[in-house]
Amino acid sequence: MNTPLPNIPKYVIDEDPGAFPQDLLAQMNQLDTPMLGHILWWGHMDTGIKASRDFGPRIAGRALTVQCPGADSTMLHHAVGLARQGDILVIDRLGDQTYACLGDGVAAAAMRAGIIGAIIDGPCTDADEMVELGFPVWCRGTSPVTTRLLDSGGSVHRPVSVGGIAVVPGAAIIADASGVFALSQPDALRATEIALTRAALVEERRKTRATDLTLGQLSGATAMVERGTA
Repeated sequence: MNTPLPNIPKYVIDEDPGAFPQDLLAQMNQLDTPMLGHILWWGHMDTGIKASRDFGPRIAGRALTVQCPGADSTMLHHAVGLARQGDILVIDRLGDQTYACLGDGVAAAAMRAGIIGAIIDGPCTDADEMVELGFPVWCRGTSPVTTRLLDSGGSVHRPVSVGGIAVVPGAAIIADASGVFALSQPDALRATEIALTRAALVEERRKTRATDLTLGQLSGATAMVERGTA
């Protein structure tokens, strides 16, 4: 009689990272992603992750990280029941680009659980219906072929890879029509403080900006070019 080969559990659920800081959320809700893009070289998902049907209202919240393999969405269905109010699903499809793990049925259940949106490194389905629901999804397009409950495995509250970046459980997510940022909470706190300060300074400068100068003179680019051609 052959001894069964050892294996790890199919499903892994790490410790919940805890409630999202409300002071950080309040700051994030004052931002859009380009404000962060002016100061950060990291944390932004690649441009293949787009607002489905161009429905990209600005949302901010805690990352509920999920891994779902191939054609199986068993863990995603379970993960919806682990959500906190204001969570954003961040779903690692482990390389699959064929099967849609989220459509209007899952979206409706997610909304009832307090989830405010989803980021998927793969396609969705029922895109028009989810717009009608008011549930925003950022993903890699649509697919008519859906996942099933195949009992293959998956994880929740573990680091994931979505949009070319690592996303830790409980990360700060900001998403809008321009794209998606995912930052650790300490990075997000510092970045949002700087972005809001810069925005206030820029607004003050606009009020006193000289209108007779060229763009290069205003930005400093002309001085750089002149120094480089001397």
